[in-house]
Amino acid sequence: MRKKVTVVGGGNVGASCAVNLALKELGDVVLVDVVEGIPQGKGLDMLQMGPIEGYDVAITGANDYEATANSDVVVITAGLARKPGMSRDDLLLANYAVVKSVTENVAKHSPHAILVLVTNPLDAMCWTALHVSKFPKHRVIGMAGVLDSARFRTFIAAELNVSVENVTAVVLGGHGDTMVPVVRLSNVSGIPLTELIAKDKLDAIVTRTANGGAEIVKHLKTGSAYYAPSAAAVEMVESILKDKKKILPCSVYLEGEYGIKGVFVGVPVKLGAKGIEKIYEIQLTGDESAALNKSAGAVQELVDVIKSKM
Repeated sequence: MRKKVTVVGGGNVGASCAVNLALKELGDVVLVDVVEGIPQGKGLDMLQMGPIEGYDVAITGANDYEATANSDVVVITAGLARKPGMSRDDLLLANYAVVKSVTENVAKHSPHAILVLVTNPLDAMCWTALHVSKFPKHRVIGMAGVLDSARFRTFIAAELNVSVENVTAVVLGGHGDTMVPVVRLSNVSGIPLTELIAKDKLDAIVTRTANGGAEIVKHLKTGSAYYAPSAAAVEMVESILKDKKKILPCSVYLEGEYGIKGVFVGVPVKLGAKGIEKIYEIQLTGDESAALNKSAGAVQELVDVIKSKM
C-alpha cells in the first residue's frame, strides 16, 4: 500500500513541496488549501505532469480534510505573510490561529501522522502544533536547520569555488536571526573552515546565513523563499517514509537537552519511520552554548505571547 502525504497550504511553498514529493514518488499526495479551486487546479496540473516526468502517484486537491484521512506525514505550510503595518506579534497570533485550526483537523483525520511544520515563526508554530495535537514529541518536527544548513553550505561553497557536496555545515538554534551557525563543526571534506576562509569573510558568511530568508524577501519584494524551503521539507519526509535515519538539523521539543526545556530549538536528530528517533547532544563551547541559549530565549518570548492570548 502506498504511503500518503498531505501538504496543507497551496501557496508557493506548499505547491513546490507537493511537486517534489511527486517527483520522488514518496507516496500519494493530497494538497489542501482554504481557497476554492487552488488545490484542485494545482493538483490536476501536477497529475498531468506525471506522464512527462515519469512519476506515477495520485495527486488530489481539496478544501477540506476528508481526503487527507490516514496520512502518514502531514507537512504544514499554511499561514499568512507579514504585511505592512503588521507587528511580529500580529503575525505570530494570526499564524497561531491558522496552525491551531489546521492541527485540530489533521489530528482528527490522521491521528497517527507525523507532522512537519514549515509555517513561520517556525519554532513557535511547532509548539502550537504539539500543544494542540497532543501528539508525542517525536511526531512533531520543524523544518529549519535543513534549510539554514543548506544556505550556509551554499555560501561556503561559493566562497571557495568548490562543490556544495563536499561542504558539511552545522546550524543550531531557532529559525531566525538568532540561529547559530557552528563554524567549529563545519568543514569541507574534513578540512576546518578556519583553515580555508579568513575570519572576516567567515563572519560575513555566518551573518548572511542568519539573514538568508530576509535577503530573498528583499529581492522578491512581495514574497519569500519557497524552492529551498520546500526541498528541505521533502528531504525530511523522505528520511521518515523510507526510514533512512538521516542525521538532520530539525526543530524539536527539548526537555533538558543542551540545558533547554519546554521550547522547540534546532538541533541534530535522527529521522526515521517513527519520526525523531534520537536527539544528538553536541559538546558546545561556552560561547556556542550561550548563543544557543539566547536563541532559545527568543523562541520562548514568542511562546509566552501565545500563552498570554490563549
